[in-house]
Amino acid sequence: MRTLFVDHHVDLTRAVRVALGDSGFAVDVVDTLEEASIAFCCASYEILLLELSLPDGDGLDWLRQLRSDGHSVPAVIMSSLNDLEKRIAVFNGGGDDFLLKPVSSDELIARMRAVLRRSTQKTDPNIVFGNLHFDPISRQVSVAGHPLRIARREICILEHLLNRAGRIVPRAQLEDHLYSFNDEVSANALEVGIYRLRGHLCRSNATPQIKTVRGIGYILELTDSVSA
Repeated sequence: MRTLFVDHHVDLTRAVRVALGDSGFAVDVVDTLEEASIAFCCASYEILLLELSLPDGDGLDWLRQLRSDGHSVPAVIMSSLNDLEKRIAVFNGGGDDFLLKPVSSDELIARMRAVLRRSTQKTDPNIVFGNLHFDPISRQVSVAGHPLRIARREICILEHLLNRAGRIVPRAQLEDHLYSFNDEVSANALEVGIYRLRGHLCRSNATPQIKTVRGIGYILELTDSVSA
């Protein structure tokens, strides 16, 4: 999931970025509000991580402006200031959750997933489509109860398609979702990932299959049956 992380503490951003990457998030890190505004003009984000005290201003003022401009992206706010009035101001100003620094990566990821579930009105994080089951927390994929060994990037592709099952997903949207600004991506990286993922699904007799919509993108649909 494409994430914008706005924080100027280098050690923290480095550690969090690695942890989020291992959990299927594509993270863009910026250290000023000016850079955050530019990033929002260049990419579509599914969740925002925001420090309150930044070199060029107050993160909460920036979030209020973001909301007034019509952006509804879920926002998790982080701060080292344990102040009740500030926390209340965060929620009244458009924040969806608040975390006190120092931040545990496990708790941060759990909070992010909870915020994302609320934003999509989902109560169960697990996704079941046909005979395929995906647990976004453990990143485990199984077909008819049998676990599949799938590379992290291909799991990210599958997760995005599963969340939009039965709908055409444009190629550009998939790429925007999967890769951060700093990722080195080859021209055919998405096609290679789709090819490998199709192989996993076919060999496991999964009822969901990926179809190419020529000139547009891809769609995850259920087949009528699986081979014996």
